[in-house]
Amino acid sequence: METVTEVVKNMAGGDGEVTIKRILGEKELNGKCGLYAQVTIQPGSSLGYHEHKNESETYYILSGTAEYNDNGTTRTVKAGDVTYTPDGCGHALKPIGNEPVVFMALIIFD
Repeated sequence: METVTEVVKNMAGGDGEVTIKRILGEKELNGKCGLYAQVTIQPGSSLGYHEHKNESETYYILSGTAEYNDNGTTRTVKAGDVTYTPDGCGHALKPIGNEPVVFMALIIFD
């Protein structure tokens, strides 16, 4: 299967660019999931705060360290951590330090 990589500027109102390497999409996931992708955020960039409607999103952090806004509560996440944002809640992610943050993102429809 061929992957598609895209660069999104100011994603969800964030700073800079976010690189999304789409591994599987809604079609391949039989309409049950909207996205399965590897996401990279460089230092100085961020994924802005956004809420999920009729879907949930999970991140699995592969490398780097980031400040994670979990529905208004901020915490630090690093390689090996998992985040979960249920339907009706929101989140944001911003690298801390000099390394990019790389994570897997999975969006599941409710």
